[in-house]
Amino acid sequence: MNAGKALKIAALTLVATTASAQVIVTVNYRPPETVQRVAIPVDPAEKRLKVLIISGQNSYEHDWTGVNNMLRTLMQDTGRFDVRVTEDFDQGTLEMLKAYDVVLLNYSSRWNYADASQHLWSDQAFKALYDYVRQGGGLVAYHSSFTWGRDIPEYRKLIGAVMTPHDSRRSPPGAFPVHIVDRTNPITQGMREYIWTYNDDMYTNMQMDPEAKIHVLATAHNSSASYAPELAGPKYPVAAYTPDKLKVMKGMDADHPQVWTADYGKGRVFSITLGHDEVSLHFAGLQTLMLRGTEWAASGAVTLPVLEEAKDFPTH
Repeated sequence: MNAGKALKIAALTLVATTASAQVIVTVNYRPPETVQRVAIPVDPAEKRLKVLIISGQNSYEHDWTGVNNMLRTLMQDTGRFDVRVTEDFDQGTLEMLKAYDVVLLNYSSRWNYADASQHLWSDQAFKALYDYVRQGGGLVAYHSSFTWGRDIPEYRKLIGAVMTPHDSRRSPPGAFPVHIVDRTNPITQGMREYIWTYNDDMYTNMQMDPEAKIHVLATAHNSSASYAPELAGPKYPVAAYTPDKLKVMKGMDADHPQVWTADYGKGRVFSITLGHDEVSLHFAGLQTLMLRGTEWAASGAVTLPVLEEAKDFPTH
Protein backbone atom coordinates (compact mmCIF):
# COMPACT_ATOMS: atom_id res chain seq x y z
CA MET A 1 0.00 0.00 0.00
CA ASN A 2 1.50 3.34 -0.95
CA ALA A 3 1.71 6.25 1.49
CA GLY A 4 -0.99 8.34 -0.24
CA LYS A 5 -3.56 5.53 -0.15
CA ALA A 6 -2.79 4.79 3.53
CA LEU A 7 -3.24 8.45 4.42
CA LYS A 8 -6.62 8.54 2.65
CA ILE A 9 -7.87 5.44 4.50
CA ALA A 10 -6.72 6.90 7.84
CA ALA A 11 -8.57 10.13 7.13
CA LEU A 12 -11.80 8.27 6.27
CA THR A 13 -11.49 6.19 9.43
CA LEU A 14 -11.07 9.34 11.51
CA VAL A 15 -14.18 10.93 9.95
CA ALA A 16 -16.22 7.77 10.56
CA THR A 17 -15.04 7.53 14.17
CA THR A 18 -15.76 11.20 14.82
CA ALA A 19 -19.19 10.97 13.20
CA SER A 20 -20.19 7.89 15.18
CA ALA A 21 -19.22 9.61 18.44
CA GLN A 22 -21.28 12.72 17.66
CA VAL A 23 -24.96 12.61 18.63
CA ILE A 24 -27.00 14.20 15.86
CA VAL A 25 -30.22 15.70 17.13
CA THR A 26 -32.92 16.47 14.60
CA VAL A 27 -35.73 18.74 15.71
CA ASN A 28 -38.99 19.70 14.05
CA TYR A 29 -38.02 23.21 12.97
CA ARG A 30 -38.38 25.57 10.07
CA PRO A 31 -36.98 29.12 9.93
CA PRO A 32 -39.37 32.02 10.55
CA GLU A 33 -40.76 33.74 7.48
CA THR A 34 -38.69 36.74 6.47
CA VAL A 35 -41.33 38.24 4.19
CA GLN A 36 -44.59 38.97 5.95
CA ARG A 37 -47.81 37.72 4.45
CA VAL A 38 -50.68 40.15 4.28
CA ALA A 39 -53.75 39.01 6.20
CA ILE A 40 -56.73 38.46 3.91
CA PRO A 41 -60.31 39.30 4.97
CA VAL A 42 -62.30 36.82 7.03
CA ASP A 43 -65.69 35.47 5.94
CA PRO A 44 -68.25 37.51 7.94
CA ALA A 45 -70.26 34.31 8.50
CA GLU A 46 -67.50 32.96 10.73
CA LYS A 47 -68.17 33.66 14.39
CA ARG A 48 -64.78 35.06 15.33
CA LEU A 49 -63.74 37.45 18.09
CA LYS A 50 -63.44 40.92 16.59
CA VAL A 51 -60.18 42.78 17.28
CA LEU A 52 -59.42 46.43 16.55
CA ILE A 53 -55.76 47.49 16.54
CA ILE A 54 -55.49 51.21 17.28
CA SER A 55 -52.30 52.60 15.77
CA GLY A 56 -51.21 55.49 13.57
CA GLN A 57 -48.21 56.93 15.38
CA ASN A 58 -45.30 55.51 17.31
CA SER A 59 -41.74 56.18 18.37
CA TYR A 60 -38.83 56.02 15.97
CA GLU A 61 -37.61 52.63 17.29
CA HIS A 62 -40.77 50.77 16.30
CA ASP A 63 -41.78 49.28 12.97
CA TRP A 64 -45.40 49.74 13.93
CA THR A 65 -46.91 49.24 10.48
CA GLY A 66 -45.02 45.95 10.03
CA VAL A 67 -45.94 44.82 13.54
CA ASN A 68 -49.62 45.61 12.92
CA ASN A 69 -49.56 43.42 9.85
CA MET A 70 -47.75 40.62 11.65
CA LEU A 71 -50.16 40.71 14.60
CA ARG A 72 -53.14 40.68 12.29
CA THR A 73 -51.83 37.70 10.32
CA LEU A 74 -50.78 35.83 13.47
CA MET A 75 -54.20 36.28 15.06
CA GLN A 76 -56.29 35.52 12.00
CA ASP A 77 -54.30 32.35 11.29
CA THR A 78 -55.59 30.87 14.56
CA GLY A 79 -59.14 30.88 13.21
CA ARG A 80 -60.24 32.62 16.42
CA PHE A 81 -59.93 36.32 15.51
CA ASP A 82 -61.07 38.76 12.85
CA VAL A 83 -58.73 41.75 12.99
CA ARG A 84 -58.97 45.32 11.70
CA VAL A 85 -56.45 48.16 12.00
CA THR A 86 -57.17 51.87 12.32
CA GLU A 87 -54.48 54.53 12.00
CA ASP A 88 -56.84 57.37 12.90
CA PHE A 89 -58.49 57.28 16.31
CA ASP A 90 -58.36 61.04 16.87
CA GLN A 91 -62.15 61.33 16.83
CA GLY A 92 -62.96 57.76 17.89
CA THR A 93 -66.39 57.06 19.37
CA LEU A 94 -67.92 54.52 21.72
CA GLU A 95 -70.20 53.30 18.94
CA MET A 96 -67.16 52.58 16.80
CA LEU A 97 -65.45 50.57 19.56
CA LYS A 98 -68.55 48.60 20.50
CA ALA A 99 -68.36 46.79 17.17
CA TYR A 100 -65.32 44.92 18.59
CA ASP A 101 -64.73 42.42 21.37
CA VAL A 102 -61.27 43.73 22.18
CA VAL A 103 -59.10 46.74 21.36
CA LEU A 104 -55.32 46.39 21.03
CA LEU A 105 -53.25 49.54 21.53
CA ASN A 106 -50.10 49.73 19.41
CA TYR A 107 -49.68 53.47 19.72
CA SER A 108 -47.26 55.98 21.16
CA SER A 109 -47.91 59.70 21.06
CA ARG A 110 -44.27 60.77 20.74
CA TRP A 111 -41.44 60.27 18.22
CA ASN A 112 -39.15 59.82 21.24
CA TYR A 113 -40.70 59.07 24.59
CA ALA A 114 -38.74 61.93 26.20
CA ASP A 115 -40.12 64.50 23.71
CA ALA A 116 -42.26 67.32 25.08
CA SER A 117 -44.53 67.43 22.02
CA GLN A 118 -46.95 64.58 21.37
CA HIS A 119 -49.96 63.72 19.25
CA LEU A 120 -52.96 62.94 21.45
CA TRP A 121 -56.45 61.81 20.56
CA SER A 122 -59.39 64.08 21.21
CA ASP A 123 -61.04 64.16 24.64
CA GLN A 124 -63.99 62.41 23.01
CA ALA A 125 -61.79 59.54 21.83
CA PHE A 126 -60.16 59.06 25.24
CA LYS A 127 -63.58 59.03 26.91
CA ALA A 128 -64.82 56.51 24.34
CA LEU A 129 -61.92 54.18 25.14
CA TYR A 130 -62.44 54.43 28.91
CA ASP A 131 -66.21 53.93 28.61
CA TYR A 132 -65.77 50.99 26.24
CA VAL A 133 -63.60 49.09 28.71
CA ARG A 134 -65.62 50.15 31.78
CA GLN A 135 -68.76 48.78 30.15
CA GLY A 136 -67.19 45.38 29.51
CA GLY A 137 -64.94 45.71 26.48
CA GLY A 138 -61.53 44.03 26.38
CA LEU A 139 -58.22 45.85 26.10
CA VAL A 140 -54.70 44.73 25.21
CA ALA A 141 -52.03 47.30 26.09
CA TYR A 142 -49.04 46.33 23.96
CA HIS A 143 -45.36 47.35 24.25
CA SER A 144 -45.18 51.02 23.22
CA SER A 145 -48.53 51.68 24.97
CA PHE A 146 -46.49 52.19 28.16
CA THR A 147 -44.13 54.82 26.74
CA TRP A 148 -46.70 57.61 26.89
CA GLY A 149 -49.68 58.66 29.01
CA ARG A 150 -47.58 59.44 32.06
CA ASP A 151 -49.31 62.84 32.19
CA ILE A 152 -52.83 61.35 31.72
CA PRO A 153 -53.99 59.87 35.06
CA GLU A 154 -56.93 57.89 33.71
CA TYR A 155 -54.84 56.35 30.93
CA ARG A 156 -52.21 55.28 33.50
CA LYS A 157 -54.94 53.68 35.57
CA LEU A 158 -56.37 51.92 32.49
CA ILE A 159 -53.14 50.19 31.44
CA GLY A 160 -51.60 49.88 34.92
CA ALA A 161 -48.15 51.43 34.49
CA VAL A 162 -46.10 53.82 32.37
CA MET A 163 -42.48 54.59 31.61
CA THR A 164 -41.27 57.89 33.04
CA PRO A 165 -38.08 59.65 31.87
CA HIS A 166 -35.26 59.78 34.43
CA ASP A 167 -36.86 57.05 36.60
CA SER A 168 -37.78 54.25 34.20
CA ARG A 169 -35.35 52.74 31.73
CA ARG A 170 -34.87 50.00 29.19
CA SER A 171 -32.35 47.56 30.57
CA PRO A 172 -29.56 47.06 28.00
CA PRO A 173 -29.84 43.32 27.21
CA GLY A 174 -31.62 42.72 23.90
CA ALA A 175 -32.39 39.11 24.80
CA PHE A 176 -33.50 38.02 28.26
CA PRO A 177 -35.51 35.33 30.03
CA VAL A 178 -39.06 36.14 31.10
CA HIS A 179 -40.23 34.41 34.28
CA ILE A 180 -43.84 33.23 34.20
CA VAL A 181 -44.58 33.73 37.89
CA ASP A 182 -48.22 32.64 37.75
CA ARG A 183 -48.81 29.51 35.69
CA THR A 184 -52.28 28.89 37.11
CA ASN A 185 -53.86 31.81 35.26
CA PRO A 186 -55.89 30.82 32.16
CA ILE A 187 -53.52 32.82 29.94
CA THR A 188 -50.30 31.19 31.18
CA GLN A 189 -51.53 27.75 32.27
CA GLY A 190 -49.48 25.05 30.58
CA MET A 191 -46.57 27.36 29.74
CA ARG A 192 -42.99 26.65 30.74
CA GLU A 193 -41.65 28.59 33.70
CA TYR A 194 -39.18 30.63 31.64
CA ILE A 195 -39.48 31.83 28.07
CA TRP A 196 -37.01 34.00 26.16
CA THR A 197 -37.59 37.15 24.19
CA TYR A 198 -35.20 38.53 21.56
CA ASN A 199 -34.42 41.99 20.20
CA ASP A 200 -36.71 43.29 22.91
CA ASP A 201 -36.92 45.90 25.66
CA MET A 202 -36.95 45.07 29.35
CA TYR A 203 -39.00 47.90 30.82
CA THR A 204 -37.54 48.59 34.22
CA ASN A 205 -38.69 50.68 37.18
CA MET A 206 -41.99 51.64 35.62
CA GLN A 207 -44.41 53.89 37.45
CA MET A 208 -47.19 51.55 38.57
CA ASP A 209 -50.54 53.25 39.05
CA PRO A 210 -51.65 52.86 42.69
CA GLU A 211 -55.32 52.61 41.72
CA ALA A 212 -54.82 49.88 39.14
CA LYS A 213 -55.31 46.51 40.83
CA ILE A 214 -52.96 44.51 38.64
CA HIS A 215 -52.19 40.81 38.82
CA VAL A 216 -48.65 40.07 37.62
CA LEU A 217 -48.19 37.07 35.31
CA ALA A 218 -44.54 37.50 34.27
CA THR A 219 -41.44 39.38 35.37
CA ALA A 220 -37.88 39.98 34.17
CA HIS A 221 -34.78 40.37 36.32
CA ASN A 222 -32.81 43.59 35.98
CA SER A 223 -29.24 42.55 36.79
CA SER A 224 -26.52 45.14 37.35
CA ALA A 225 -24.02 42.72 35.79
CA SER A 226 -25.86 42.94 32.46
CA TYR A 227 -25.03 46.65 32.21
CA ALA A 228 -21.34 45.86 31.66
CA PRO A 229 -20.46 47.17 28.18
CA GLU A 230 -19.05 43.79 27.17
CA LEU A 231 -22.56 42.34 27.56
CA ALA A 232 -24.72 45.38 26.83
CA GLY A 233 -23.07 46.11 23.49
CA PRO A 234 -22.80 49.46 21.69
CA LYS A 235 -26.47 50.53 21.78
CA TYR A 236 -25.98 52.58 24.97
CA PRO A 237 -22.92 54.75 25.71
CA VAL A 238 -20.53 53.29 28.27
CA ALA A 239 -20.57 56.56 30.22
CA ALA A 240 -24.29 56.13 30.98
CA TYR A 241 -23.71 53.02 33.07
CA THR A 242 -20.52 53.58 35.05
CA PRO A 243 -20.32 51.81 38.45
CA ASP A 244 -21.11 55.01 40.37
CA LYS A 245 -24.22 55.64 38.25
CA LEU A 246 -25.41 52.05 38.61
CA LYS A 247 -25.28 52.38 42.39
CA VAL A 248 -27.93 55.11 42.45
CA MET A 249 -30.28 53.63 39.85
CA LYS A 250 -33.60 52.48 41.27
CA GLY A 251 -34.81 48.94 40.73
CA MET A 252 -31.39 47.41 40.18
CA ASP A 253 -30.93 43.66 40.79
CA ALA A 254 -34.68 43.21 41.16
CA ASP A 255 -37.59 41.60 39.33
CA HIS A 256 -39.89 43.89 37.34
CA PRO A 257 -43.43 43.21 36.02
CA GLN A 258 -43.60 42.66 32.27
CA VAL A 259 -47.03 41.05 31.81
CA TRP A 260 -50.14 41.52 33.93
CA THR A 261 -53.93 41.55 33.95
CA ALA A 262 -56.36 43.94 35.59
CA ASP A 263 -60.05 44.75 35.77
CA TYR A 264 -61.25 48.19 34.72
CA GLY A 265 -64.92 48.55 35.51
CA LYS A 266 -66.56 45.53 33.89
CA GLY A 267 -63.76 45.17 31.35
CA ARG A 268 -60.65 43.01 31.23
CA VAL A 269 -57.18 44.47 30.56
CA PHE A 270 -54.18 42.44 29.41
CA SER A 271 -50.93 44.43 29.58
CA ILE A 272 -47.75 43.16 27.93
CA THR A 273 -44.62 45.30 27.77
CA LEU A 274 -42.80 42.82 25.51
CA GLY A 275 -42.88 42.68 21.71
CA HIS A 276 -40.57 45.38 20.41
CA ASP A 277 -40.72 44.31 16.76
CA GLU A 278 -41.33 41.55 14.24
CA VAL A 279 -38.20 39.71 15.43
CA SER A 280 -39.51 39.17 18.96
CA LEU A 281 -42.93 38.24 17.58
CA HIS A 282 -41.45 35.27 15.72
CA PHE A 283 -40.93 33.32 18.95
CA ALA A 284 -43.44 30.94 20.49
CA GLY A 285 -43.38 32.27 24.02
CA LEU A 286 -44.37 35.78 23.06
CA GLN A 287 -46.84 34.55 20.44
CA THR A 288 -48.53 32.38 23.07
CA LEU A 289 -48.90 35.30 25.48
CA MET A 290 -50.23 37.62 22.78
CA LEU A 291 -52.78 35.16 21.41
CA ARG A 292 -54.06 33.80 24.70
CA GLY A 293 -53.99 37.22 26.40
CA THR A 294 -56.01 38.77 23.59
CA GLU A 295 -58.53 35.93 23.67
CA TRP A 296 -58.91 36.31 27.45
CA ALA A 297 -59.39 40.08 27.22
CA ALA A 298 -61.99 39.62 24.49
CA SER A 299 -64.00 36.78 26.00
CA GLY A 300 -62.92 36.02 29.57
CA ALA A 301 -61.92 32.50 28.53
CA VAL A 302 -58.91 30.88 26.86
CA THR A 303 -59.29 28.11 24.29
CA LEU A 304 -56.19 28.62 22.16
CA PRO A 305 -53.36 26.14 22.86
CA VAL A 306 -49.92 26.92 24.21
CA LEU A 307 -47.57 26.80 21.22
CA GLU A 308 -45.19 23.84 21.20
CA GLU A 309 -41.94 25.61 22.13
CA ALA A 310 -43.66 27.49 24.96
CA LYS A 311 -45.16 24.39 26.60
CA ASP A 312 -44.29 23.20 30.05
CA PHE A 313 -42.04 20.13 30.09
CA PRO A 314 -40.61 17.75 32.70
CA THR A 315 -37.32 18.91 34.20
CA HIS A 316 -36.66 15.89 36.42
